[in-house]
Amino acid sequence: MILIILVVGLILLWKLFFNTTENRPPIEKDKPLTISRNSDAFTKSFSDLMTSYYGLRDALVDWDTSRADNAASQMQQLADSLPVNEIKGDSTIVLTAQNLAGSISNEIKGFKGETTIEQKRRAFNMITDELYNLIRTVRYHGETIYHLRCPMAFNESEEGFWLSSTSKVINPYLGKKHPKYNGKMVGCGEVVDSLDFNK
Repeated sequence: MILIILVVGLILLWKLFFNTTENRPPIEKDKPLTISRNSDAFTKSFSDLMTSYYGLRDALVDWDTSRADNAASQMQQLADSLPVNEIKGDSTIVLTAQNLAGSISNEIKGFKGETTIEQKRRAFNMITDELYNLIRTVRYHGETIYHLRCPMAFNESEEGFWLSSTSKVINPYLGKKHPKYNGKMVGCGEVVDSLDFNK
């Protein structure tokens, strides 16, 4: 009898002091990255960045490398000063946005260093790629952005991409003064995606 009481007492002591599973908080599963609507200051800065990008794109449509370099310089300044600390999202989103803005700035440096319009268009394709990723990362809601593709941007066989605030195709790779097509292919291309984070 004493032995049974002793065993029961030891079991109770063990449950009280050593079995702490009931006292542990439940383990939380990883939550998905979240972002809410960004601040007005960030949205305004991002809108300015997009406007400068559109200026760069339009200069390439017109085969105007001098105007393209000026637009690129303005875009670089805006990318460098983008207030990523105003992003309303997880720290991972803020860090990713910061890295993408830095990549855009570096690609623009490369763009300005190129000497031919063909090289500038290849650099523009890289800028577009980084900017498209940045828009999706920060969920820019200032306007609907269309992602367009030209299937024959380079050597008539390699594709190139650009962004627009409308779905109308005005191709910056073939442009208005192409030596072979003389502006006849400026409407060549297609919308492959649209980003609307106002929904």
